[in-house]
This record gives sequence, C-alpha cells and structure tokens, in this order.
Amino acid sequence: MPYFEGGRGRLHYRRWPVADPAARIALLPGTGQHSGHYHRFARALEPARIELWTLDTSGHGLSEGDAEWPGTLPELSADARAFLDQAPADSLPLFLMGHSLGAATAMAVLGPPAPALAGLILCGTPRAVLEGKPPKSARGKDTPTARGNASTDGGGSRSGAAPGPVVPEGLPVLFVHGVDDRRTPIEPVRVWAATVAAEFREYADAGHDLLHEPVHAQVSADIADWVGRIAAR
Repeated sequence: MPYFEGGRGRLHYRRWPVADPAARIALLPGTGQHSGHYHRFARALEPARIELWTLDTSGHGLSEGDAEWPGTLPELSADARAFLDQAPADSLPLFLMGHSLGAATAMAVLGPPAPALAGLILCGTPRAVLEGKPPKSARGKDTPTARGNASTDGGGSRSGAAPGPVVPEGLPVLFVHGVDDRRTPIEPVRVWAATVAAEFREYADAGHDLLHEPVHAQVSADIADWVGRIAAR
C-alpha cells in the first residue's frame, strides 16, 4: 500500500490504475471519509481512461493521526501538496478534486507556488471558502482556535461585492453541488462560480455528499465528461 511521510505522521493514499490513461484525478475527501469509499467512483471513471488517486486525510482511513484533529488548513494544504508530489512526472493532465473539507484544502493548495494542474473540481464547497476562512472542520491539536488564522484563497480574496477567493487565471474549474445541500447551501457557491467563469452542475434532490447519493452515477459521468474535454484540449 502506498504511503508517504506527512508533516504530522505517515499518510496513506489509494490509486486505481487504468489501461492507457488519458488523465489523472487527485481527490481530497471530506471529514469522516477515506480512500476506501471511492471504489465506485474509480470504476465509473475507468471507461473514460481517467486514473483516480485518493488521499486518506490525517487521522482517516489508514493514515496516522487523530480524526478529531485532521489539521489546520495550512497543515492540510501541505499534506495535499505532498500527495500531489507522489504522482509520477509524466505527461498526464492532473486534475485536483476536493469534497467539503477537501474542497477548502484544494483552494488552499492553489496558493503560491501553485502546482501544475490541468483543472480543479470542487464538490460541496464550504461557505467558509467564500469568506476566505478555513472551515470549522480544519482543526489542529495545537491550534484549536485557528479558524480565521489562515486564508483558503490562492491569490487573496476578491474585493468589493464579488464573493469568494481568486482562482488562478486560466485554470478550468468545475463545481458540482446538490440543490438540497443543507451543510453548504448552493446559492452562494452558484454566485461565486459565475464570477470565476467556472462550469456549474447542480443536482436536484441531492444533498452534500454527491458521490454517495442516488445521483452518484450522473455526477461521476459529468465529471468524467468534463475532465475528458479539458484533457483533450
């Protein structure tokens, strides 16, 4: 099983190789989830020749750490960058995907120096991301009151009325969000997506965890289609 040394212990990740891959997705899960929850998503991506890699957040799955204190956003971002470094230096387009806490972490990863990414996929994006703050689930043992001490944005929050942090210019972005998401209401995210010229897919009768809800097949198909189109450019 693949592991690497993180800043707070050994971290595990899982990968699903495919024959003649066309692209690679590196997935950062939300709180309480781990790489073993994404076998079905990996199978759905295989026909599109998309290889899935998924990190076990600190304290989750087979990674060392305490699930109650997965890390502050800077710590989680450092873990995610180290995870991206595990990918081989090949020509495959690399897409970063984050769900919930993973979405906030993915936005933090965009800060300088920005990794070389072909695109960004955000699922169940927390409201805190729009405010330039870490979500409450980003907790470190030594800094339990770290909320507000670190920004989620990659280049500074937008000024004026436009919501949300800045996305690097030219980076393709796909938002997937449930219309009935009670943890992260859809409307603020929908407005933010429009300001960064991102593609936005919303799913009726769906909540926060799209890849584990009845709409999962459509969500997976939409992600595979989008990644395929971007990778083919």
